[in-house]
Amino acid sequence: MSAPTAPATDVKSARSPLSKASKRYIGIGAIVVVLIAMVLGTKIVPADDPLAQGTQKFDAASYGGETFPGVQSAIADQATDAETLAAAIAEDPAAAAEEYAVQSSGGAVYSTTFTGVVGEGKSGIYEVAVEGIPGNLLIRIQTGPAINGTELRDATGEIEFGQFVNQIDYQNAAAALNEELKAQVLADVDTTNLTGATVEITGAFTLINPSSWLVTPVEMTIQ
Repeated sequence: MSAPTAPATDVKSARSPLSKASKRYIGIGAIVVVLIAMVLGTKIVPADDPLAQGTQKFDAASYGGETFPGVQSAIADQATDAETLAAAIAEDPAAAAEEYAVQSSGGAVYSTTFTGVVGEGKSGIYEVAVEGIPGNLLIRIQTGPAINGTELRDATGEIEFGQFVNQIDYQNAAAALNEELKAQVLADVDTTNLTGATVEITGAFTLINPSSWLVTPVEMTIQ
């Protein structure tokens, strides 16, 4: 006779169920692990850090006041006399742009300086007769009250779109510099009565038409 077979052991019944205390400790342990991970992944940001203050609104007035002096100085330092510049552009526009201009989305921006006699004006834009330039070249200056264009923003090559939150702020930066020009350079000039005056101008212009420069002055002296 064969020996009696022992009854099969039920695996499920062989497992000891976890006690309530064990379950509680496991739950607490899981919570602790999560809390540690949260602490390690948390960056403490000081109250004066820009990250804690969110995206700040562009302050055009402050930007213009702080930035214009540097722009003014840079344009004066890199300015080429109008006679030399006119000859270079007439001979080879591409080479002239490479040597003398800063490229912008609107075209080549040149810095120039000249002395001339102011002619007739309209809406604050005056023709200036400059000796030594070709007879077919018209040079004009804009004196306000409306100062248009982005020459002051673009002339140095140091102010770029990536420095601003969006296109609106980038455009407002150009307008802020134009406003500061009016406050720091043109405020003491009688821009309604310039015809016949001899002026020394340093400024910038975008070359749109080789036969016509519209210069935004950053320095203006009436002789």
